[in-house]
Order: sequence, then structure tokens, then C-alpha cells
Amino acid sequence: MQSAFDIEKQQLEQIAAEIKSQIMKLEKIPRYFGEDIAEQALDDHREQARRNLRIAKEEPFFGRIDFHPEGEPGPEEIYIGKIGVTEESTNELMVIDWRAPVASLFYSYSGGEGDIYYLAPEGRVDGDIHLKRNVVIRNQKLQRVVDTYVMGSTETGGTDEFLIYRLGDKKDNRLRDIVSTIQAEQNHIIRADKNQPLIIQGVAGSGKTTVALHRLAYLLYHYRDHLSATQMIIFAPNRMFLDYISNVLPELGVGGIQQTTFNEWAQGVLENGITVSEGTDELESIFSKGLENTKHVLEAGRLKGSLAYKKVLEEALNQLEKTMVPEADLKLWEGAVLHSSTVKKWNDEQRHFPISVRRNRIMKRLKTWAQKQVEEILPHERKERKKTADKQLKAYMKEWPDHSAFSFYKELYKKTRLQDFALPVQKYLPQEIRDDTRKRMNKKGVTAEDLPALIWIHQRLIGMDKQFTYQHVVIDEAQDFSPFHIEVLKLNVSEDSFTILGDISQGIHSYKGIKKWEEFIEVFGQEKSQYVQMGRSYRSTLEIIEYANRILQNMRHTGGLAKPVFRSGEPVKEVQVSRTDRIEKTLSVLEKIQESDANSIAMIARTAKDCEEIHERITAHGIEASLITADQTNYQGGISVIPVYLTKGLEFDAVVLLDADPDHYQLNDADAKLLYVGCTRALHQLWVLYEDELTPLVRTKLNL
Repeated sequence: MQSAFDIEKQQLEQIAAEIKSQIMKLEKIPRYFGEDIAEQALDDHREQARRNLRIAKEEPFFGRIDFHPEGEPGPEEIYIGKIGVTEESTNELMVIDWRAPVASLFYSYSGGEGDIYYLAPEGRVDGDIHLKRNVVIRNQKLQRVVDTYVMGSTETGGTDEFLIYRLGDKKDNRLRDIVSTIQAEQNHIIRADKNQPLIIQGVAGSGKTTVALHRLAYLLYHYRDHLSATQMIIFAPNRMFLDYISNVLPELGVGGIQQTTFNEWAQGVLENGITVSEGTDELESIFSKGLENTKHVLEAGRLKGSLAYKKVLEEALNQLEKTMVPEADLKLWEGAVLHSSTVKKWNDEQRHFPISVRRNRIMKRLKTWAQKQVEEILPHERKERKKTADKQLKAYMKEWPDHSAFSFYKELYKKTRLQDFALPVQKYLPQEIRDDTRKRMNKKGVTAEDLPALIWIHQRLIGMDKQFTYQHVVIDEAQDFSPFHIEVLKLNVSEDSFTILGDISQGIHSYKGIKKWEEFIEVFGQEKSQYVQMGRSYRSTLEIIEYANRILQNMRHTGGLAKPVFRSGEPVKEVQVSRTDRIEKTLSVLEKIQESDANSIAMIARTAKDCEEIHERITAHGIEASLITADQTNYQGGISVIPVYLTKGLEFDAVVLLDADPDHYQLNDADAKLLYVGCTRALHQLWVLYEDELTPLVRTKLNL
């Protein structure tokens, strides 16, 4: 009798041969670069098939289920892979795509469920599962076969064994797909309804980002007749994070989805050369002082990010709209007068246009009217009268300013000669915040917290170009967004199709973000949105998660304690250092980690200044390491020296957390969040270095 390994090896050989044959045939067909539309479509189809088959070639399948549909004579063997593969000669499916309806059984079934079914396009299909098998194929070679369910067998634990095996993999400088290890709770989120805002609270290491990326791939597959990748967008915290996740979608055969930060997106919409100050210097100022000591910054962010601020801006824009048509008549000369009431009527007739668009349309109409008045004058007087008409028209339009979003926003913050529409903002914001904002705008600069306001104003004044409207939006690290951010994006997304994910416990930018998810739920409405919690952490070992949970206990607002997958590893190591032996002990720790064959190591300090110092010292001792700053656009792997506030979303085989003492991490919410983020970056090893005594944030034992 053949072993399971031999059966799957034989299956792999057959599928691999089919894939190779199809690739060879496609590569013999030259690309088409002509203008025939039908031929272009065929060429695009062939090129997509080439790309898909190349993906399938490396790992043709990763799972198998034997499913017996009700009413059928017996079970069918269903192989599941990243890409579906059809046998050319018979047109039979050899491998089904992981996003296909029947594949949901592979992810949702663990052996104890009652009703077993999946939802096909033609309706519900009930049946029984006889076998669920996980397979590891790397570089076209079969490495491991694990039966996670066999009908009639009393043995259990195969699912956990396979998951722990995959979680033990070493990491490089890129996030990878998880199609072979998607868990039931993750599968539910990936396949959730498209037209309902999905808000996901996930603990550190719960796979939020990868789940969101897989959800995009699923939506494009499931709604392929209605969705386009080019009309989807991912908002991430920074460019380095985008580089880190850049391989996942291509690995899933998905391309064309826009990926950016909100700051970059907003600057692209506004297109007026404004600068947004949140680079290394700005972040360093905030995190070196600590949020507890930056009340002014925190207050500005919360006020400008609120929906109350949006209402204040609406009041200002409504006031502009009421008073924008000049009260005076347009008088070219005696007998050539256009009354203000007529212009106001024209304005009312075009209220469906944005304010500035309406102004420009009326201006064209005024020019046409003025030209008609000139044409009614005797020919020999027309030249002089045209000059008079142009001069009067120019003076009239000067009383009707053509605002950009930035120029209007700047008017709201003027110190003197205030327009009536500026009064709501003057009443809403404290003097200190208004002064700081005005000084920045005098240098054509704003903070990131001003961008939602500028976009909102832009939408009312000019409207949004179609290139900035979307069918689906993913927002990662969304706890750092404000309700105003969401409200602005909501206007540009069809059917409120959002996937919003983050972790309140990691809200290190609380000076501009949210404290609880209800702030976003209110934007959409309780009944319209869906809130999901991901409480299980797959990233770190049991020991690291328990250590990080001790820090969580010190916070007032958290996303809850993480539940670890039972993957035990080395204990968290706390190492006391002194000023004199700090570098020597740090180098000794690095040497021990490198002996363990870790691919990625992070040395995490509190600030960029601390990182510069440690980087300089260790490189002087011959250690090759990358110094990561806020302006970084890519992550290289290896040894990285990085400020704790830039580590969110990243993960490393080993973490060396420096300066975990009361001077750097005090007993408050803001510091607890920073320390929690730092600790939860570690997959396999966590080393905590401190001088004199440990921070009180980790002194307490976990209360369960």
C-alpha cells in the first residue's frame, strides 16, 4: 500500500508536468503589440496565464480535501493551490484556486463541525469530508505531508502540528502569503461581504495585514465581473511598510492594486506643492519627549481629526457659499449692467457643481454676456469698450476669489482681517493651535492632521477626480487614523466597501488616532458596519506573548490580551547592563543570536538619536547593520537598528530591546504601547536589555 507521501509525490509529478507543458506552449507564442483589440485581449489573457502558471510551478498545491457531496456515489479528491490548474486535454480541474467556494471547506473544517457544506454559485452543497491533508512543497519538491483529519480516525492534533511547523519558519525581508495556513477565523474575514465596512481589531501577530491582502485577492476573484484591481487601494503607515508587504499580492497572482500612505495620496489629490511635516525630526520630537509631555500636539491632533472639526469646516464652507457672489452689480458702462440678483440666480441654478467649478462656469457666462454688450456697440468704439469691459469684469471677479483648498484653509487661520467664514474655526480651536498652524502655512506647510480637512475642502471647492475614487479600500494600522480620515475616504468609495484593521493596543500615535473602534463605527453607523476581533497571535512564541501581555495590563485602552498558539520557545531573556559595559553586552547578545541562525534581527531603541548612537558603536566593531529612519523606503533584512515607533507591522526572528528601564519607559499608556509594539515584533527570540532596573511596565506578573 502506498504511503501518503508517495501518493502526493506522484500527484505532484503529474501536475508539475502539466504546468511545464502549458508554460512551454505559451512561451512559444510571441507577444502581440499591434492595434487589433481582439488580439490585444487574447494576448493579455495569455500573459496572465503565463504569470499564473509560473506561480503555480513553484508550489502547485498545498492542500487536499476528499469531499463527498450529498447524492454522489463517492468522494472526490480536491487539490487546492494558489492558482487553479486545468488539464488541457480533458479540461478537468487538477488544482482548484484557494479562493473557489469549495476551498472554504479546507479552511473552515477541523473535524468537529456538524453541518458540512459550501455555498456554490448555484446554491448550497452539503456533504461529508473524508480527508483533509496539508502539504509542503518548496521549489517543486515535496517536503512534508500531514493529515489533519481522517474520517473515522481518533487521532487529533495534526492541524496544530502543521501550523506550528509553518510558524517556525525563519523570516527574510518580506512578508509572505499564508494561503496554506489560513485559519477559520481568518477565512471568515477574507470571505466577508464586500459591501459592508469591515472593522478588524487584531492583537499583535494575529495576521491582520496578510488577511487583508488575501481578502483583496479573494474579492477580485469572487467579484471579477464587477471589480478592477486598479480601482482598489491600500493605505499603509509608511513606504517601508509597503515595501515589506510588496511580495504578498504578486505571490497570489494579483497586480495593479494601488498602495500608498494617506499623506502621499492627499498630496497627490491637492497637487499644490504643500509639505507635510512628519519626517524623522517631527517623530523624534514627539517620541523623545513622550506623549504625556506633549499635550499641545495631542490636543491638536484629536481636535482636527474629529467629526466636530468637519462640522466646523462645513459651517465655514456654507458661509463662503452664501456670500461668494459679490453684492455689487456688474456695471460695464451706463446701460450695460448685470444685476447681482441675476448672477445669484445663475449660481443657484448650478448648485450641483462644486463651489470653484461653479464660479468658473459663471465666469465664462459673464464673459459671454460682456462680449455681447461689446458687440452691440458701434464698430469704431468696440476696441475701447472691450478694454473697459475687461477691466470691469476683472475688478468684479477680484471680489469673488478663486480659492484652492490650501488658500481657503489659510484664510481660516489668518490673525487679522478675518472673513466671516473664518469665525467658526477661530471659535473651535485654541489660540496656541491656530498660531502654530498659521506659522506652518505661511511656509506652505501643514501637519498630517490637517490633510483630512484640506481634502474635505477640496471636495467642496473643486470635486474629486475619478482617479481618486475606489471600489474597495484597505486601511492598515487604522488605529492611527482619525474619524475625519474615514469620513473623507467614505465619500470616495462606492457602497462603503472598506476593510479597516488595526490594534488599539498598538495605538502609539494616539495624539492623532482613535482610542476605541466605536469612533469609526459611528462614521458608518452601528447597523451598517461589521466589527470582528482576532484574538489569537500566530507570530510569537508562547513565552514572548505572555511577556507582552504583562505590558498590556498597564493600559487603560487595549484590544485585549493575545491568545498564543501553543508554540513554545526560549524564555524571554532580561539582561542588566551598565554604562561601561553596554556595548560589550549588546555585542555578546548579537553573537548568541547569530549562532542560532536567525535571518532577521532588530535592535530596537526608544528614539532615532539612540539608534544612531548604537549603530555607530556596533558598526565600529565590525557588525554589518542597517540604520532605519522615518524616511526609509525599503527594508533590507539582516540586522536592523530601528526606533520603536517605526517597527509597527514588521516582524523579526529575534529582537534586542534596548533601554527597557524607567527612564525610557514610564508607567503610562503611551510608553506601554511603545514597549508592547517593540516586544511583539519578535517571532522566536526576545532579549530585553536595561540599566539599573527594569521598567515597571514588565515587573508585574500576568494576571489570568
